[in-house]
Amino acid sequence: MLYHLFNYLDKEFELMGAGVFQYISFRAGMAALVSLLVTITFGKALIRLLQKKQVGETIRDLGLEGQLQKKGTPTMGGLIIIAGILIPTLLFARVENIYVILLLVTTLVLGAIGFLDDYIKVFKKNKEGLAGKFKVIGQVSVGLIVGLTLYYHQDVVVREFNTIENQILTDQVAVDKTDKFTDHKSTATTIPFVKNNELDYKLFNPSGIDAITAAIYVLIVIFFVTAISNGANITDGVDGLAAGSSAIIGLTLAIFAYVSGNAIFSDYLNVMFIPNSGELVIFCTAFVGACVGFLWYNSYPAQVFMGDTGSLALGGIIAVIALVLKKELLIPVLCGIFVIENLSVIIQVSYFKYTRKKYGEGRRIFKMSPLHHHYQKMDIPESKIVTRFWIVGILLAIMTLATLKLR
Repeated sequence: MLYHLFNYLDKEFELMGAGVFQYISFRAGMAALVSLLVTITFGKALIRLLQKKQVGETIRDLGLEGQLQKKGTPTMGGLIIIAGILIPTLLFARVENIYVILLLVTTLVLGAIGFLDDYIKVFKKNKEGLAGKFKVIGQVSVGLIVGLTLYYHQDVVVREFNTIENQILTDQVAVDKTDKFTDHKSTATTIPFVKNNELDYKLFNPSGIDAITAAIYVLIVIFFVTAISNGANITDGVDGLAAGSSAIIGLTLAIFAYVSGNAIFSDYLNVMFIPNSGELVIFCTAFVGACVGFLWYNSYPAQVFMGDTGSLALGGIIAVIALVLKKELLIPVLCGIFVIENLSVIIQVSYFKYTRKKYGEGRRIFKMSPLHHHYQKMDIPESKIVTRFWIVGILLAIMTLATLKLR
């Protein structure tokens, strides 16, 4: 919105300073700042409203220390995060950009599904919330929309330069000063830590039929959107864990988006140049600002929980950004916290069922799953668990960034 306004003022009236909105770095910084202000300001008002409406979390007694003290803490705080993402994005990003549109749709759809789940839990007094099959249907629908768009939309291309001579090292929207390039559709993705590191999903379709390739690609997209969305949802179990981990991941993805959308940097680092993907930097910094701003109220002891309204949206957003940047195979590393939390539940449930069938009684590997509850059962303070998970998340982010050079 503001990008087009100031671009018009710059061209028509040569308004001093208006041209700065051409720069992604400026708009990204402003998006982060506004996101922080929105979440902190809106968060306070929303918490008061939720308390007034008695929108409190229903706590199941799992025998965890300090757990019952959280009873009645306002939930649906994910609305704070969503507002902190949407408002700066609409203000500072080029909203006609197909990648920005996809992320706005992902945020709204998954946020709405999570909101419905929280609404049923709080107002209908149903602890189970929205039936799991409806959550999966929503996640699959988002994956289907994203997958088909990325496969068929004309603006979703990879650009290969025959030469990058006379290009200017800048982060403006138009980074190349030459027409010596080729745009083409691509189903390739990045393989981490491997030289000449591209894997084309067409390899899984020897027949070469386009519809089959599209189906394979869409299924892959659906898998990542569903898995990471659920992973973030499961991780949201202790104060500040999901929001802090998401902020670390979001910042890393912002760096990848900047590199992938810049002709010079992508050529130097030998990564795929994806035209117009630089706009994702604005969305990513708004995302990070929203997560950090939410921690103002969600850090231990939490004044508000994000609920499924926030956690489902966070995971879906992360997955879609990674898919757009063709970095989805980095998700097991970058989103290691989400993956481990998810796996701990799968392993625990599978082992319990296996041992019950074999020995007549179910046995457990962890004291409790997800993994953060296992450490709580070991009487480790909640704030220490969260801090250590953040540290692991930072290490995983550094490893992910290292893939730009280590091959």
